[in-house]
Amino acid sequence: MESKTFKVPNMTCNGCVSTVRSEIEQLAGIVNVDINKPAQLVTVEWNTPASWDLIEKALIEIEYAPEEA
Repeated sequence: MESKTFKVPNMTCNGCVSTVRSEIEQLAGIVNVDINKPAQLVTVEWNTPASWDLIEKALIEIEYAPEEA
């Protein structure tokens, strides 16, 4: 299993959190999504076929581009 913690700077409300969570969780292979809204941090754990590239691409498509934490 792989994991990554990253910042989503424009994730500012509960609706944003819900959108980010549902977008990531719909990807095959996602094991866990933990979101810290006040810090704008997201931790994702995944197995194949998910990958960081797929997660990053999905977030960019919905205009919640991740940044290094």
